[in-house]
Amino acid sequence: MTLTSRVIPCLDVAAGRVVKGVNFENLRDMGDPVELAALYAQQGADEITFLDVTATVDDRSTTYEVVQRTAENVFVPLTVGGGIRSVEDVARLQGVGADKIGVNSAAIARPDLIGEIADRFGAQVLVLSLDVKRAPTTASGFVVTTHGGRTETTLDALDWAREAIERGAGELLVNSIDADGTRDGFDLELVRLMREVSSVPVIASGGAGAVSDFAPAIKAGADAVLAASVFHSGALTVGDVKQAMRAEGVLVR
Repeated sequence: MTLTSRVIPCLDVAAGRVVKGVNFENLRDMGDPVELAALYAQQGADEITFLDVTATVDDRSTTYEVVQRTAENVFVPLTVGGGIRSVEDVARLQGVGADKIGVNSAAIARPDLIGEIADRFGAQVLVLSLDVKRAPTTASGFVVTTHGGRTETTLDALDWAREAIERGAGELLVNSIDADGTRDGFDLELVRLMREVSSVPVIASGGAGAVSDFAPAIKAGADAVLAASVFHSGALTVGDVKQAMRAEGVLVR
């Protein structure tokens, strides 16, 4: 979709702290979101994604104060998701510095939300986040989940992606629950399938473990690659990843 590929560190936040687990479970503390976001911006991150991973489960809004502090200290585009249920939520998040908004569970519960946000703010603001796992019960072999991966729906992941794009989603953030936190590499089959059905940019998420994992995801069809634990642990820097991608012929900023 895009000529230049993006590298996006992800801050999964709970109770004001960055957390990370494996397959969306056993979350552990990884640090302060403001400090980590500033570090990644200095390393050359193209964007930062901030996901309040317990907002929907706890039935509350995202942590606006943490989003605001992050936005005030980071001068790259900031995508915020978690607990967003209305256009009013989007307006408030933009008011504290969010550039793009990620929606997942609320859009599945009420698909009209996608069009409402796109109509008011533009499709470029709306990122549809899909928490996807393998499931033999669907035609594609992939099913969408809600509530931070805790609740499995009956929605085929590819069918939902198509519908969401038709309703106004401007970007797809495709999170592989099976690959999440494993550091075994991105789910390239899932990336390829999403690329085939998507007319909007695709962000690959879940499974990054080495600098060699990122270029294959781009070559499979992703426009951007997102990672969390490998950056939080210090195992890799954004610069390391971009250097390796360039070596594989992938154009990055």
